[in-house]
Amino acid sequence: MKVVICGAGIAGLTLANRLSVLGNEVVLLERAPGPRTQGYMIDFFGTGYDAVEAMGLLPAVENVAYTVDEASLLDEDGRRRGRVQYTQFAKAIRGRLLSVMRPDLERVLRENLPEAVDLRFGATVTAANDHGDGVTVGLGDEEIEADLLVGADGIHSTVRRLVFGEKPLRYLGFHTAAFQFDAPEIHAAIGDRFCLTDTVGRQMGFYALRDGRVAAFAVHRTTDPQVPKDLRTAIRDSYRGLGWVVPTALDRCPPSSEIYYDQVAQIEMPRWGKGRVVLVGDSCYAVSLLAGQGASLGIAGAYVLAHQLAHEPSIERAVSEYERLWRPITEEKQRTARAGARWFLPESVIQLRIRRAALKAARLPLVNRFVAGALAGKSSALITAMRAPGRNPVVRYP
Repeated sequence: MKVVICGAGIAGLTLANRLSVLGNEVVLLERAPGPRTQGYMIDFFGTGYDAVEAMGLLPAVENVAYTVDEASLLDEDGRRRGRVQYTQFAKAIRGRLLSVMRPDLERVLRENLPEAVDLRFGATVTAANDHGDGVTVGLGDEEIEADLLVGADGIHSTVRRLVFGEKPLRYLGFHTAAFQFDAPEIHAAIGDRFCLTDTVGRQMGFYALRDGRVAAFAVHRTTDPQVPKDLRTAIRDSYRGLGWVVPTALDRCPPSSEIYYDQVAQIEMPRWGKGRVVLVGDSCYAVSLLAGQGASLGIAGAYVLAHQLAHEPSIERAVSEYERLWRPITEEKQRTARAGARWFLPESVIQLRIRRAALKAARLPLVNRFVAGALAGKSSALITAMRAPGRNPVVRYP
């Protein structure tokens, strides 16, 4: 079977790995000219953790992970007003938690691609023609014939637009950004913490990276979903007036080309597959950063799709089963994220104070387990079940 995957992000790289290992011919297309370096720190756990372990890549991911003692909420003078201890949260989910920079996770997946994968940067899909027993993928001046086209190209998916023609984006009322800068004094002050401003309507957070730089994360409320053209100016305007180390971070904010910036949104599709085309990851079930599990769900969803393609008697049947198994899990994560939006970033001083009280109460063991469960959502043993004896993948069609 020949598969063309559009998007060499986390979901696309995972799927390319699995399909190639299972003996399929894989062409992986990425419109960016090279690997992306922008992105923020993620808490990696859940089904994605299970999938990475099943792929034998857990040691490599652990090697690039960071030790984070706590997430600290700081006022304008740098005084701690609340905290979440990572050790407590990790215990509540059986210690299966890693803190990883998103670009580092992508790099691990990319460096562990089988040599047979045809990875092409600077390749943009311009057309997709499903002719029943296959699909023709257009790249402008070239066409690729394949048995299956997979859109793993994010919330602004080209494949989704070309094939499904739908606009299923649910804007959640936030913009987010991430960038890196040099500031030894801030790096030293942060240590092994994730430091966040304890503020209303807008918030900046900071990590100390092992290369001596500081990674900044930002999110603010806005009714306008449109992403600004001048990202650097937009960030400076949106977060001006915040205290602690924010003025220094804004002053050292890099050019727009070095900034990750996007709206915070979810994708809700009535169907994920159509003929010989299927979507995976953020392109069809983005949960948004409010859920905190986008990377994990992208990896696990790709694992499930590859598994079904290896077990079902036809591509169409595999796509249908992938959606049947995986959709309930992603929809639950989306609902959890929407329900917790106001606590993720309070929109009033009253909500801010309630959050402080909740974090203080979370230090109690019983309350901490409840909070951890709410953040993680319902657990799933789907990946583990797929690894069980008797479920060894065998491709049944050419």
